[in-house]
Amino acid sequence: MPTNIVTQLEVKSHNTPDEKRRPDKTEVDIVKVGDYTIGRMTFSPGWRWSDCIKPVVQTESCQNNHVGFCVSGALSVETIDGNRINISAGDSYTIPPGHDAWVDGDEAFVGIEFLSAAEFAKAPGT
Repeated sequence: MPTNIVTQLEVKSHNTPDEKRRPDKTEVDIVKVGDYTIGRMTFSPGWRWSDCIKPVVQTESCQNNHVGFCVSGALSVETIDGNRINISAGDSYTIPPGHDAWVDGDEAFVGIEFLSAAEFAKAPGT
């Protein structure tokens, strides 16, 4: 198994991100620290991947691998083969490619993503 090695001391705030992406009902705040790209994903109530992100990325389902931690709110995720999970505050999660997702309830979902942030909600070729 490969080992990740950190070679420098660095801190950045998601409140002043290196990059912002703002599709419908979506805020993605990206910071790059060392060799890592970390995203703070905020999805407003009513957010659904197939409504808000699909028009941007132009795929039938989300093709990102996700590893993250839910700070607040709740999110449901359903894979194309019908498996479903519910994510809520305090949960860490992994999600394979081939899924849809939506915010549950009237509170925004806020998650920190460690694997998909570099590519999530980016238009093809950008």
